[in-house]
Amino acid sequence: MINFFKRKKHPKFWKDYIEKVESSKNYNNYEAIRFVALDTETTGFDYDKDRILCIGAIALKNNKIQVNDSFEVYVKQTTFNKETIKIHGIRKNGTEVKVSEEEALIQFLEYLDDAIIVAHHTKFDITMINQALKRLKIGPLQSKLLDTNYIHKKIAPENRFKKLFSLDELCNLYNITMHDRHTASGDALLTAILFLKLTAKFKKNNILNLTELIRTNYYLS
Repeated sequence: MINFFKRKKHPKFWKDYIEKVESSKNYNNYEAIRFVALDTETTGFDYDKDRILCIGAIALKNNKIQVNDSFEVYVKQTTFNKETIKIHGIRKNGTEVKVSEEEALIQFLEYLDDAIIVAHHTKFDITMINQALKRLKIGPLQSKLLDTNYIHKKIAPENRFKKLFSLDELCNLYNITMHDRHTASGDALLTAILFLKLTAKFKKNNILNLTELIRTNYYLS
């Protein structure tokens, strides 16, 4: 698959990203892996019609959140949905510094590097980003992906038949205090904390091999 991307004429930032993912040697050494907890705020939930308003992310490495390794970018709005403002509070003419969708993606891929993405209900965030990449005639993302909803169900067999757990539900279940809920950076931080709680639990109980989880690249809720 990687060779296919190399053969096509793509912008340098995309080629650089693909090269980083392909050349990474960290995936078999858990302590060396850089994870990036990710969240997006969007105008809605329609993959075709809606757009990303903000991408927030924070890195984790060796079981620690890297506070100085974080990312946030706001995107200029070409699509407006007044109903979702009640959730995320991002206005079309707000005071945030906003960049074009293309520039936001360039900045995000540079920040992402070869990291493994962690998100809650990963499919939504990744599909929204992939749709944006598709509009640039590139993509989709090639990073390895993990979903905190999926991981919880793997280590809590009694819940394996419930399809979706909200981030609120799992934060309550794992005693995580919620701050800045429904902001991309706030939800990315909550996801990072949740990921640490989950990994600590199944490491302690030897429920699931982390390397195997990463290798199988689970992300669908």
